[in-house]
Amino acid sequence: MSGTIHTATDQVKGTVPHPYHLVDPSIWPLCGAVSAMTTFAGIIFAAHLHMYYVLALGFICDGSVMFLWWRDVVREARTPGLHKIVTQVGLRYGMALFISSEVMFFVSFFWNYFNYFFFPEKMGTAFAPVWPPQGITTIDPFAIPLFNTMVLLLSGTTVTWAHHCLLQGDQKNLVRGLGITIILGLMFLCGQGWEYTHSPFPFYHGGIFASSFFIATGFHGVHVIIGTIFLTVCYFRARRGQFSPERHFGFEAAAWYWHFVDVVWLFLFVCIYFLGRSAITAG
Repeated sequence: MSGTIHTATDQVKGTVPHPYHLVDPSIWPLCGAVSAMTTFAGIIFAAHLHMYYVLALGFICDGSVMFLWWRDVVREARTPGLHKIVTQVGLRYGMALFISSEVMFFVSFFWNYFNYFFFPEKMGTAFAPVWPPQGITTIDPFAIPLFNTMVLLLSGTTVTWAHHCLLQGDQKNLVRGLGITIILGLMFLCGQGWEYTHSPFPFYHGGIFASSFFIATGFHGVHVIIGTIFLTVCYFRARRGQFSPERHFGFEAAAWYWHFVDVVWLFLFVCIYFLGRSAITAG
């Protein structure tokens, strides 16, 4: 090994003796870590001290880092000669492994939920060991949850349509399909927001059932927000003609992520809303 440090510029010039992509030094990982720490500290301050300025600062830092980091990533993706075949395969493997890790993230939530679903005596309450606990009025699964399910399933078809249009070189319908998918994602978030504000059980002091419900559906909602932002970036890139049938991994990764969000919601709807409903439900 010669010890020579190759940069992205060397790759563009074709002077790198291997097909792998070595990124240039970047400050954004460090900034992202600091902003994430600020956000989590803000959540603690908001929850215990009702001080929200740290949380607001964290959100501002998160948004700024995402914008600047994604700007560099998009610029890198558009530079000819950087992403060779080996790099493209690596990106796909990386996205697949990332989604796999997200799957295990939700498996932990389902594990916690079914721990009490099948063994309600573990709650240790003075009431009869049943799930949902006695006195809990659950949300009617065939009201807003069913509407949200239909919205997400429809969004899965529109993003697939957009991908098909991209492969066919139909830029107009690519942009149209992405726009419809983003609108459907916002509709889902509005439905979930309405559901939370009209929940028959409280967010705070709602017991084990409320904790299991809000942490599973809430984190899914966060993933819908992330996916919607992801698709929005792809929407503006598509309007600028930055995707082609041969080079469009950014859009492909967003579509994979969105389908993952769809599938997780189907499990949430069946397991938590449908199987977890009580005798008394609220619409």
